[in-house]
Amino acid sequence: MASALTIRDFASADADAVNCLAVAAFAPFAPHYSDWPAMAANLAKMSAPAASGEIVVAEADGRVAGAVAYVPPGAPKAAFFDAAWPIIRMLVVDPVSRGNGIGRALTAECLARAKRDDAKVIALHTSPIMTVALPMYLRMGFAKLSDAPPILGVEYAVYTKML
Repeated sequence: MASALTIRDFASADADAVNCLAVAAFAPFAPHYSDWPAMAANLAKMSAPAASGEIVVAEADGRVAGAVAYVPPGAPKAAFFDAAWPIIRMLVVDPVSRGNGIGRALTAECLARAKRDDAKVIALHTSPIMTVALPMYLRMGFAKLSDAPPILGVEYAVYTKML
């Protein structure tokens, strides 16, 4: 990577970049989803949780190169997660920036925030189609807990890590 990676809190000025990045990051998986336009429309709203949760941004070369939503313990989340767990949602990395440790750095920041919140477990849900993210999570100590409801025809599962 040409410049240092900066991990920082989301700012409202990041909204368009984060929303576009989310769609671009998932675009290679479009053929797997039964309704890609619906999935893309949802992804294009990635910045929305910033109003009630925490979005973390990875900046490289003066631009947003990745982002992730951290949902703290007790905050609203899907029913297949324990409400007491913090969760990692929507980890996205710009396709041109992949392979530079951005996803790992964003995940590590979420783990640090979970420890800050005195959590004993952190969770996420991902899919086998995420052939880079899933192995990274497993290497970082996450383990499959249970299947989650599919999203537009794509299988997902819940993964947890003890802190």
